[in-house]
Amino acid sequence: MSPWRTLARAVTNDGSELALAGRDREFAIRVDGQVLMNSTSHGSERKLAQHGCTGLRDARRARVLVGGLGMGFTARAALDELGADAHVEVAELVSAVVHWNRDLIGHLAGAPLLDPRLRVIEADVADTIGRARGRYDAILLDVDNGPEALSSYQNRRIYTDVGLERARRALRPRGMLALWSAFEAKPFTKRLADCGFDVEVKRVRAHGSSSQRHVLWLARSTR
Repeated sequence: MSPWRTLARAVTNDGSELALAGRDREFAIRVDGQVLMNSTSHGSERKLAQHGCTGLRDARRARVLVGGLGMGFTARAALDELGADAHVEVAELVSAVVHWNRDLIGHLAGAPLLDPRLRVIEADVADTIGRARGRYDAILLDVDNGPEALSSYQNRRIYTDVGLERARRALRPRGMLALWSAFEAKPFTKRLADCGFDVEVKRVRAHGSSSQRHVLWLARSTR
């Protein structure tokens, strides 16, 4: 197997170094040297979109917000679950990640950025949510390792009571807030319920039947 090579670098708003690395047909995005995502392990990201978009295929002009572009797997899975008149917005704070998807790794997830139903918003997803009112049928968040395993402190606000209330206001009636995490966090499940969501917790495989399990919170607004 070939050694890893750094293909591109970028600096995030909080000063962390983001790097895209590759070897053979495998790619990874790292934050300060730690692997944030790998192209060979994306099953749970797809499940996030599949479960989060449940029931929307036949919905008229469904609108979905994806928090974090990553390698495009969640966005692609959302597009695959939705109808021809749907709209998918992807909020990605780091512009370099968008460029990498367009120029270097778009093929990994079937080039979701080329789908006319998708629009990229180069902004913090928390700000995008905070500006919305009754806009989305589903919000899919895969922006960090989870509410208790943050790689970036600024992502903390997404998982607070205030952040969850903003997400609830951004959803249409009975809309779905779906969140990915590398680890379970029982206090967060209670926080979702206290903020007005019906909550289901699912454990899904990262990739294949023998791989690590990740956690999805499927939180449907009760208001």
